[in-house]
Amino acid sequence: MCSHQPPCPSADSADHDAARVVASHPEQGWSLLCNGLLVFDDTGELLPDGRVVEPRRPVLV
Repeated sequence: MCSHQPPCPSADSADHDAARVVASHPEQGWSLLCNGLLVFDDTGELLPDGRVVEPRRPVLV
């Protein structure tokens, strides 16, 4: 999915959050990264294969 140099880390790599943002929707609370990863404001993630990464920080109420 990445066409720039150096290429972004793949969605399976440990540093997958370092990929570039290609679409951002702050009003909805998510961004799409170049590697196909959906990153949510609560730090949760949706991987391209459908796996879910639970948020890594507590949500303040």
